[in-house]
Amino acid sequence: MLSIAVCDDEVIECCNMAKRIKEIMEEMKIPCIICQFRSGGELLQALGNFDIVFLDIIMQDLDGMKTAQIFREKASDKILIFVSSSREYVFEAYDVEAFQYLLKPVDDRKLKSVLQKAVHKTEIRSQEFIIVSRERQKKKLFLDDIYYFEIKGRIVDVHGPEGIFAYYEQLGELEDKLQGYGFFRCHKSYLINLKYVDGYNRQEVILENGEKIVIAKRRYDRFVREMLEVMRKNGGIV
Repeated sequence: MLSIAVCDDEVIECCNMAKRIKEIMEEMKIPCIICQFRSGGELLQALGNFDIVFLDIIMQDLDGMKTAQIFREKASDKILIFVSSSREYVFEAYDVEAFQYLLKPVDDRKLKSVLQKAVHKTEIRSQEFIIVSRERQKKKLFLDDIYYFEIKGRIVDVHGPEGIFAYYEQLGELEDKLQGYGFFRCHKSYLINLKYVDGYNRQEVILENGEKIVIAKRRYDRFVREMLEVMRKNGGIV
């Protein structure tokens, strides 16, 4: 069951948005729980419980953009959808990896379209995996939990939030398997998950966890093209 948060300090608008989301989700036959919050502070206290967050920007005390900045530090994998009466913050929304930026009043068809895309993304994220072998045993590795692969001789180190998992495989074969799944070989020794890229320059890629991965000079232009394509597919503002 999906968990959705709606945060808006205007009580009526918050209630109306939650009601509309509930109706659309029921129409789509997708079970969900929707919680309402009247401030960014309240939302941040319960952040880890939600898959999708609808966040107003213009709020008193802690505004939506500051809330989103803290949000990203604590929950890099959550889907964030801004709802605002102003276009002023569109480019700032990109900095916090907003999935969409909706202008009030939000059209029903637009809201449904965004919800369909967001739900699809959560489904894909939870399902995609590869099976690897180590010591005659098989292990399932979910792609969404992988920051990057690193080759050391014949051993591949899988880096993720729970640490490093090592097994035997050629990185070239792994690269072929993961074509079309948002991974990019930025260097002969590294295959990175583009969804975790926080920034980059011509020498290195900076991941959300702060790690820096070297990028080969001849791979830079292709990396930029694929990075932009991933952001477009995921609702980024580019």
